[in-house]
Amino acid sequence: MAKLAVAVIFDILDFTIGRIPGFELAFDIVLGLAAVVMWGWAGLFAFWEIADPTGQIDGFVPTLTLIALSQMGKGQKKSARADPNDPAG
Repeated sequence: MAKLAVAVIFDILDFTIGRIPGFELAFDIVLGLAAVVMWGWAGLFAFWEIADPTGQIDGFVPTLTLIALSQMGKGQKKSARADPNDPAG
């Protein structure tokens, strides 16, 4: 849940200060690196924002929030399967 909150904050920053001309590319790279740190390989999807040469369109897509929502519950599923009382394994 904390990663989702951080992702929402980063997306709000991307929508506001991330749209400053000349700064948007550096900000998109920093956000991409933060996404990889938080979610591993799934965070690489955040680098699609670099493809926008204007830096304006990607501010309207909450990429980090979407990645966070897609990754929620993945760790819980692993612990549920590792139940020693489960005869299926």
